[in-house]
Amino acid sequence: MLLRRFSRKAACRMFSSSATQAGSEGNRAMSASAAAQASHMAAKPIDITAQPVLTMKNLGEDVPIPSVKSFNPPIRLLCGPGPGNAHPRVYSAMSLPQVGHLDPYFLEMMEDIKSLLRYSFQTNNSFTIPVSGTGSAAMEACVANMIEPGDVFLIGCNGYFGKRLVDMGKRYGAVPVTMDRPWGQVFTYEEIKEAIEKHKPKVLALVHAETSTGACQPFDGVGELCRKHGVLLIADCVTSISGVPLYLDKWGVDAAYAGTQKALSCPPGVAPLSFSDRAMDKLMNRKTDVANWYLDMRMVASYIGSNTGGARSYHHTAPISMCYALREALEIVREEGLENRWKKHRDAAEMFWSGLQEMGLEPLVAYEHRLPTLTTIKVPQGIDPKQVTNFVLHKYGIEIGNGLGELSGKVWRVGLMGVNATPLIAMTVLSAMKDALRQQGYKC
Repeated sequence: MLLRRFSRKAACRMFSSSATQAGSEGNRAMSASAAAQASHMAAKPIDITAQPVLTMKNLGEDVPIPSVKSFNPPIRLLCGPGPGNAHPRVYSAMSLPQVGHLDPYFLEMMEDIKSLLRYSFQTNNSFTIPVSGTGSAAMEACVANMIEPGDVFLIGCNGYFGKRLVDMGKRYGAVPVTMDRPWGQVFTYEEIKEAIEKHKPKVLALVHAETSTGACQPFDGVGELCRKHGVLLIADCVTSISGVPLYLDKWGVDAAYAGTQKALSCPPGVAPLSFSDRAMDKLMNRKTDVANWYLDMRMVASYIGSNTGGARSYHHTAPISMCYALREALEIVREEGLENRWKKHRDAAEMFWSGLQEMGLEPLVAYEHRLPTLTTIKVPQGIDPKQVTNFVLHKYGIEIGNGLGELSGKVWRVGLMGVNATPLIAMTVLSAMKDALRQQGYKC
């Protein structure tokens, strides 16, 4: 029988086709100098009588010692909107020895990350970096750095994350203006052109891959239109990078942000960000300071930004192990090749969509605008969607997502991303959903 609870052994089997063993570099022995130092330290006697003894009186009797259970998280097949399962090589990279955040080795590795990110984004933008934080941090970095108080900010709102951009814009003093579409639909070139000519914005933001709906927004011609009218173009690529065709330079995108925890098969914690020369000109010639110190990309640029080989100045401590993980994830993308990567996601999605049709289930988004990485499925009448997600989680160890925002209770969200973009996993999720639906009397 194909379907059974997702276990550690099943995890190994499912990922074996796309995962390879981590390199031997992660198992390198301690250097001779470090070993000698450790030996010297071990040889020195320790005078335990000189050590302070901590008692409850020292600690404070009103703060009890906590009692916690042993930590052993369950193995899940993560097929929701994200995070997805990380590649085994990525997990191995995270266990490598840490170096300092200004160590020459770390800064050299950061240049690798930036180069690999340019490949995944399909851009030559010099300022292409990993932001310390999740995709939401990179999203806010775009808004905080590209928006000044009083700027008209045009936003395409056809899902949850378009609405979030509106909220962020308000917080940074922008004058948000929205183009609105029903959730699951996309904007036409003509609608965008009309809105730009009418509202004359400084910045336009479009969600390339709307995670709440599964819709993929076309960008053809939009960048050229923005340049004609002196508008900066922001793109949300959180659910599209490395899983869907994405061309920042070809499309004329000025600022783009993404996430690591979806099609890149890397845990969340750092987030890709890229600014064009036009975006950097806007940033460097601001009349006001960026209102967010941590996400001020002028300051970050002096640390991990576009300069290579020059002096670096401290801004914050980058998440070193997460940067190891991102470098490995991006290296896997390079090894596979972007076009092969995009095709892999498309093939898995096509199989999944065919299976949905056989079960009598309908995707929310029209075929021509449907994301291969994330599918939203309409909940049939009379079915409790949360019972389905709970059933597949607790019986099979598979996570799929419920609807978000306006689509709460109306759709499921299934992601086949990164290592999970395979025919076997597509069939596994379909089988689990079929079992869950039959528990509620649905005939499929």
